[in-house]
This record gives sequence, structure tokens and C-alpha cells, in this order.
Amino acid sequence: MSEPRPAPTVGQVVLGRRLQDLREKAGLRREEAAGILRVAPATIRRMETAEVSLKIPYVHMLLKSYGIPEAEAEAFLRLTEEANLPGWWQRFHDILPDWFSVHVSLEGSASLIRGYEPHFVPGLLQTEDYARAILRTGSLGRARPEEIERHIALRMERQALLTRAEAAPHLWVVLDETVLRRPVGSRAVMRAQADRLLAATEMPNVTVQIAEFSAGHHPGTYGPFVLFRFAVPELPDMVYVEYLTGAVYLDERSEVASHLEVMDHMVTQAATAHRTKEILRDFREEL
Repeated sequence: MSEPRPAPTVGQVVLGRRLQDLREKAGLRREEAAGILRVAPATIRRMETAEVSLKIPYVHMLLKSYGIPEAEAEAFLRLTEEANLPGWWQRFHDILPDWFSVHVSLEGSASLIRGYEPHFVPGLLQTEDYARAILRTGSLGRARPEEIERHIALRMERQALLTRAEAAPHLWVVLDETVLRRPVGSRAVMRAQADRLLAATEMPNVTVQIAEFSAGHHPGTYGPFVLFRFAVPELPDMVYVEYLTGAVYLDERSEVASHLEVMDHMVTQAATAHRTKEILRDFREEL
């Protein structure tokens, strides 16, 4: 039986979906595919949904049974080997919850990341001191100091994707004005965080907008969420919604479309990127 592992890489998600497509095109049910491998049908489902690692011998047998030409099968197997390589974030397995490992994997492979945050500056734009203040007083308040520092190191390493030389994603976030008005740490921490946000607005692949109180209610006030879009055509848009002890990942078209529509409404209602710079400068002067 395929061995479970902490969290799938995006490559495994894509290849799992591709395996499902090939099986369905071959006219085989999961039970029939399971018979080829002499495993339970649940194993096929877990392979196709990236809940388990993709074993090369299993994948090879399935591709042969699906009638895939040898050259195409060999290319698929090479991709499988690459997808099975552990992601850099797995170095932080001691403090990284499985449900957030998927987020980090998606984040690193996305071409566009759009998010709404009503409470805090998003992790990709936080300073170390701001992150430390949140982790010390938030849900990780009981964590040991060394664990908090590991979380901060992970958060800072995630930020490197915004400045990588190749295929850096576009980050487009809408922040509720509450993010600025709720103090996190000292005034010095908030000043440095304001400077970090202002610097981010000058990056070509980052767009920041503030949803001002004066604009009134908007459709995103239910809670934070993140939309991921990928350059890989096999992988659909995904939505990440976090709650106190975990998260859900949505990829049903109707659910993704609803979140995308809400995001588009918020973007038009929020302050423009230019106006947001003015808001941030004024806020910085107040501190």
C-alpha cells in the first residue's frame, strides 16, 4: 500500500489529477484500477487526490494498463520522481502543521496569489518583529521561545518567493483598515511594519490595497481567504480558508468562482494602489 507522507507537493497534486483523467479516459473504474495493482480501491483514490506518495512501480503499471505510449509514460515517471522530492518547507516539519504544509506548497508554485486579510498583515509581508509579536500572543502563545523562532524562520523563508529570479508570483492583497489600527507589539514594531508595506508597494509583482472604514461594508467581511492561480494548466484555481485549528482547500468551480467574484468586488471598493500608498504614509507619520 502507498505510504502516507506529511503533505503533498503541487507536483503530486497535478500528477494525481492527471492519473485520474487517464483512468477515466481508459474507461476504468477505481475498482478496476485497484485490481491491476492488487490494492484496495481507496488506494487509487488516495493516489489521485495526492493523499499518499506516488510509488513509481504503481504508476508504471497503471500507465501501461491505461494504454499510455512508452515514451509518454517515461516522461510521466520522470515527473513523478521530481514531484516526490521533499519540499524545502519539510525541514520545518517539527513546527509546521500538515494542513499548512499544503498552503506553503501551493504558495511556492502559484503564479498569482490574491488574498483578503481583515486582521493582520499577511505572512508574506510581515517583518520579523511583527511576526514575533503575533506568535507570542496568538494561538501559539504557549509555544516555547525556540518554537516561535522556528515559525519566524519559516515565515521569512517563505517571503523569498517574492524576489526569486524566475517565475516570482504576483501577490495582490486587500487589507482591512483594521490591520493598521490594531496595534501589534510596540509603536516601533508598527512603524517598521508600515515601512515594510510601503516598500512592498514599490515591488513590480506586489499590489496592496486598503479597504477603508469609510467605504463601509464589503462582501469579504466574513473572514480571510487566499486565492491561488497556477501556470500549470492541469491545476485549477484553489481557495484557502483558515480557521482556528486547521484549514480547508476549495477547488470546486462554483466555490472558487464565488470567492473570485467577492475578491473582484473588494478590489473595486478598496482604495486604489496609489491611494493605499498615501494611507500608509499618513499612518506611518501618525506612529
